Amino acid sequence: MLDTTPLTPDWWLLRLGRKLRDRQMQLNCWWDYYSGNPPLPQGPKGPASVYLDFQRKARTNFLQMVVDASVHRLLAIGVTDAAGKSDDEAWRWWQQNRMDSRQKQIFRTALSQSESYAIVGPHPKDPKRPLITPEHPREVIVEYDPATGERIAALKAWYDDVEQVGKATVYLPDVIVKYQTGRRSGGRALPWGAENWGPRLDFDGSYVEAQSNPLNEVPVVPFTCAPELGELPQPDFAQGIDIQDRINLSMLNRMTAERYSAFRQKYVTGHRFREIKDEETGLPILDPISGQPQIEQPFRPDPGSLWASTGENVKFGEFSQTDLIGYLKTHQADILDLLILTHTPAYYYAGDLINVSADTVIALDTNHVAKIGEYQTGFGESLEDLFGLAAKIAGSERDFVSSEVRWKDPRQLNPSVMADMATKIKSIGYPLGVVAERMGESPQQVKRITTGQAQDAFLAASLNPAVAQQQAPQQPRQAERPPPDNLD
Repeated sequence: MLDTTPLTPDWWLLRLGRKLRDRQMQLNCWWDYYSGNPPLPQGPKGPASVYLDFQRKARTNFLQMVVDASVHRLLAIGVTDAAGKSDDEAWRWWQQNRMDSRQKQIFRTALSQSESYAIVGPHPKDPKRPLITPEHPREVIVEYDPATGERIAALKAWYDDVEQVGKATVYLPDVIVKYQTGRRSGGRALPWGAENWGPRLDFDGSYVEAQSNPLNEVPVVPFTCAPELGELPQPDFAQGIDIQDRINLSMLNRMTAERYSAFRQKYVTGHRFREIKDEETGLPILDPISGQPQIEQPFRPDPGSLWASTGENVKFGEFSQTDLIGYLKTHQADILDLLILTHTPAYYYAGDLINVSADTVIALDTNHVAKIGEYQTGFGESLEDLFGLAAKIAGSERDFVSSEVRWKDPRQLNPSVMADMATKIKSIGYPLGVVAERMGESPQQVKRITTGQAQDAFLAASLNPAVAQQQAPQQPRQAERPPPDNLD
């Protein structure tokens, strides 16, 4: 039985586990919207088999495009120290953990699920090598100190389908405790009662002892999607969920009109339709969906058919067709509203954009670039925290508070404009390294450029000393002293 005394590892297991369980429904809802599987739009009441296919086809996924538009502009390209120089050791940890590609997974999950995480710990094969693992918010949750905002506890909980048990790890600043449930062959949902959890069992059947945390802080780093003060974080597309539902419903209505009203529909009045009866029993055959008797349909549209009826006062006619232009204009207006509210560039929906200039693209990018800058600031702080934990594991006495994560420029600039800018700022005295940074080069590439320039200058000086001497800066000559008046 677990010890439910407040602030013990067992208490944190149950507290964070229940919070993890409670947010699953909201995370699943956001994931359904992001992956293009939102709730089916509801049309007129009718047989389920008639509208179910329409409902599926009426969904058009724009929210994934909103997230991807932001993720495509987010790329960390290096880290620099307080002096602005490339931090080679930190970047080596980055490369060892394949973060060049995995960073996109972290950013995409954070923007589509409101949060993502990274856990930093020692590598099993080398305790001095930092191991960074991206984590999903379905399995990880963090608790913060309301006074300082620092992390005071974290939980990772998951279902082990090999051993068919639930497993969990509680991270506290001073200790790391591991748990597991009993065998759970019935499903992956984890229970969060005190009686369901116990200490983790090792391969030999012994209990896994609690481990001291050498980092003295919770090694779980959150990546949060631009949270508001006092509010829970929301995904990047939160402002567009209602519009996405509106687009799907409008699409359903348009598809219904296309099928039933876009072409002239026929009608008949005064004709007596006969029920279809079973030949053996003579009873009416019921429709399996509506439960009503099935009716013979003698009038079916066909180029070679002739409709005739023996009834009195029978009339045939047709309805007018529905104009779909209004549906199309409404659909376009809803998409533009979605792009505006989510700060997504309008040229992603280039219906009316023809012969767009580079200046127009920059103008349409303004709000989107501002949003990306906000994400870069928040995610950059998380990455600096991540590097600080990695330094502790590697035994490096370094402070990453003054370090800075360098990002790829999110603006879509013309290369000729960039080259012209670089030429002008170089002509007024900017060092080559600063010029390369303004051109969007990574810290590693800047170091390579400046080193190459120094090597070329040294080689030129060694091959032609006279030229090098002429190019070298002249030292100012000292003024000659007058000879002394008395010479003894």
